[in-house]
Amino acid sequence: MSTIQLDIVTPERKVFSDEVEMVITRAAEGDIGILPKHAPFVSPLDVTVVRIKKDGNERQVAVSRGFLEVRPEKVTVLAEAAELAEEIDVERAKAAKERAERRLAEGSPDIDRARAEYALRRAENRLNVARK
Repeated sequence: MSTIQLDIVTPERKVFSDEVEMVITRAAEGDIGILPKHAPFVSPLDVTVVRIKKDGNERQVAVSRGFLEVRPEKVTVLAEAAELAEEIDVERAKAAKERAERRLAEGSPDIDRARAEYALRRAENRLNVARK
C-alpha cells in the first residue's frame, strides 16, 4: 500500500514523524481523510483528534489549535500543543477539566470565559484520546 509522510510538530518538539497510510482529522470545513497523492490543502485546526492509520492499526493524537497543510507527498500538522494517546497524563487532564468546569460554573465576571471554555474542550479532548 502506498504511504504519505506525516509530521506533527509543536513549538517544543516533533510529536510524530512517519510514513502512514491515512490521516483523518476535523479541519475547518469538516472531517477530512487524507490519502497519498491528496490535492494540496491548508486549513486551521481547533481542538481535535488526528487519527493515524498504518499497518492496519490506528493511533490518535490530541491536538490543540494549529494548522494542517496537505501536499500530495506530505501532511504537516503545526499545533500549539499535541500529545500521543500514551503520553497523556489522565489525572492532570481530569484536574484541568474540573478547574475549567468550576470556573465556568462560578460565572464570575472576572474570568475569561473563552479561555475557560477552550481549557475545558482541550481537557475533554485529551481524556477522549487517552481512553481509546
